[in-house]
Amino acid sequence: MLLSCRRILEKAGYEVETFGNGHDGIGRLDQVRPHLLLVDLKMPELDGFQVIERVRAIDPEIVIAVLTGYATIASAVEAMKAGAYDFLPKPFTPDELRLLVNRGCERWHLAAESARLRREKEEAERRFVTFVTHQLKSPVVAAKQYLDVLLYTARADLSPQALEWLSRSQARLGEMLGLIDDWLTLSRVERGTFCDRQAASDLCEAVDRVVGGIRPQANSSNVTLRIHANGAVRVCGDVNSISTVASNLISNAVKYNRPGGSVDVSVSACGDMGVLEVSDTGIGIAGESLPLLFREFSRIRTEETADVPGTGLGLAICKRIVDELRGTIDVDSRKDEGTRVVVRIPMAEGNPHEPGEDRTDHR
Repeated sequence: MLLSCRRILEKAGYEVETFGNGHDGIGRLDQVRPHLLLVDLKMPELDGFQVIERVRAIDPEIVIAVLTGYATIASAVEAMKAGAYDFLPKPFTPDELRLLVNRGCERWHLAAESARLRREKEEAERRFVTFVTHQLKSPVVAAKQYLDVLLYTARADLSPQALEWLSRSQARLGEMLGLIDDWLTLSRVERGTFCDRQAASDLCEAVDRVVGGIRPQANSSNVTLRIHANGAVRVCGDVNSISTVASNLISNAVKYNRPGGSVDVSVSACGDMGVLEVSDTGIGIAGESLPLLFREFSRIRTEETADVPGTGLGLAICKRIVDELRGTIDVDSRKDEGTRVVVRIPMAEGNPHEPGEDRTDHR
């Protein structure tokens, strides 16, 4: 069988090596990486399923096809589950063998081309992020700093109209910097370089810090911001990722609220999940707009939100981070009745919820 297969494929222009048992064939993979591997299910020392498993561990890109005289639906299904691409029962004709090998090699070339395009895409994204960081963000930061200095040192010499236009320019530059930062964050999340699933963070501590930073914004908007937490809730994910999610959600709850409204932030543990819940008494969202919330640059445009600054990327970033951490995010909202967002993130292994002092803050 080895001799016949080799002669058929060499006549078709292929370079072929044959081995009498699985150990010899696997050992050869230390020197070469073939495009296609033909494996018999019944072989000395190692059977075909064991060979497929070991080859997959060495190089998952090798295309594997199974040849066998014991062809059954069950064995075919088992071979496919093990990682085989195709299945050819014995006896077979030279044409059937050539067709099998042609299909397998074509699959390898398509996979190689796909991998090349993926690498090119990643390189293009890396160059784009570098460009945005250095070529776009730097001059915007410099321009905003010039305006900061001008407004601080020459305010008394400027006319009211000049002050108004300079302040507007400063605000617009701040919005552009926010957009650039959100864009870079989203790009890093999509490339898998933002989140660390292996890390563990205390959800309560992360939310505490975020609320402390947002409280001045809430006070200036006459919005009551309360946090409810009881004990440590350690979840999967690095502090930066967890804080980014909490910051976007709590900031939105304050921005899209009304004077005299309130925002309640609660942290708890439910089974093997840490839960962050943000509820507000704000303007709410119409039902038809809810499916658009997690799309990039999607913003709900109403008369009440016309003057609310934002990039339309915050919730998209939250969704990507939570997905990366293998959690869930759900939104329940009704127009003019407020919004409730619930995020669930897996608890860190070996770090169950530890009840402690009630950290409820009613300010």
